[in-house]
Amino acid sequence: MRAVEILSSVSRIYAEDTRHSQQLLRHYGIETRLHALHEHNEAARAQAVVKYLQTGGSAALITDAGTPLISDPGYRLVRACHDAGIVVSPIPGASALTAALSVSGLPTDRFLFVGFPPAKSAARRQWLEPLAVAGHTLILFESPHRIVGSLSDLAEVLGADREMTLARELTKRFETLIHGRIDEVLLRVKEDPNQQRGEFVLVVAGSSSAVLSASETETDRLLLTLLKHMPVKTVAKCAAEISGISRKQAYDRAIDLQGKN
Repeated sequence: MRAVEILSSVSRIYAEDTRHSQQLLRHYGIETRLHALHEHNEAARAQAVVKYLQTGGSAALITDAGTPLISDPGYRLVRACHDAGIVVSPIPGASALTAALSVSGLPTDRFLFVGFPPAKSAARRQWLEPLAVAGHTLILFESPHRIVGSLSDLAEVLGADREMTLARELTKRFETLIHGRIDEVLLRVKEDPNQQRGEFVLVVAGSSSAVLSASETETDRLLLTLLKHMPVKTVAKCAAEISGISRKQAYDRAIDLQGKN
């Protein structure tokens, strides 16, 4: 309701696609004038928007879906407003990033959002290689015509048995959530053309063999000491707070050390 009030009260609304946004505004009876602001005109238009705001105008920025600036236009405009001393306030709303993470069933204490991967397979695999050793949850966006290729490359570079969640068309009519190993998710998407449509968020488990910290020996020493006095779950929690590694990394390493001893 706050968003509806803001969109009704400002003198202009800047939208990624005015035709798309007009449907939503019409539904709520909002008659505020729409102006296009997208990746192709943002750099040129940002200063004009700032000048309009400096002369007493007010404006809101929206995108086709989700939150502006999160793999969507708006960064240049927000920076220009900051440089000009114009206050920019967030109006919380839907975000595919946090929506997918919240239902993935994967660790949420630490995660890395990497946006859209490269379009070409060779570049995409190279881009994924350093992420393969990350110990925290990974979150990617992907488009329908590249989803099969990206899942194939994820299986190849990160490992087919890595756990993940594919979230498609979140909060929309044809919302789909697929949980499983990367190869299982890839097979389901290949077999069902309907699962190759819409907008995708891929939430992928971190590596269980990631480097624990800059000083693995010190981390092991810490874990071994704590294991003498408390259960593994408590050890993982304490070690994560002390050393800065994730709780999952600490837990997995503690289990390994406990087994060896």
